[in-house]
Amino acid sequence: MDRILVSRCLLGEPVRYDASPKSLDHPLLDRWRDEQRLVPICPEMAGGLPCPRPPAEVDQGRGDRVIKGDARVLCHDGSDVTDAFVAGAKIALAQCRQQQIRFALLKARSPSCGNQDGYDGSFSGTLAEQGVGVTAALLISQGIRVFDETQLEQLAEALDRD
Repeated sequence: MDRILVSRCLLGEPVRYDASPKSLDHPLLDRWRDEQRLVPICPEMAGGLPCPRPPAEVDQGRGDRVIKGDARVLCHDGSDVTDAFVAGAKIALAQCRQQQIRFALLKARSPSCGNQDGYDGSFSGTLAEQGVGVTAALLISQGIRVFDETQLEQLAEALDRD
């Protein structure tokens, strides 16, 4: 049975930048929890960031460029948290490799976890075209299928199909 790497905030843990959860209440998540498929992680905290912490955004919303060293993750005050984001992404990938995880359920629009769109780094609320978080980008580059909380049905289909 496939295990699923999952953002801790979606499980109700207060680990987001503002120390709040983004609890996801859904029968599929309940089933996967009962089946002991879920492997929780908060990449930002795993990378050494505190909770609460200042909000951060990825330059141009492109976590793939951060992984390549071509972009940074900055806080609103200009402090650079790139190293912590990359470290957390590498820890998430190591967890996937150790536990042979092929699927992840991560928080949408997060600078670490967002898989479809992310903020553009201007702290204006503007979404970047092809924006993706740092952890999501690294996992995707290594063949791990990443879904967010709006894609639970697609994740369920992928689990049944693969």
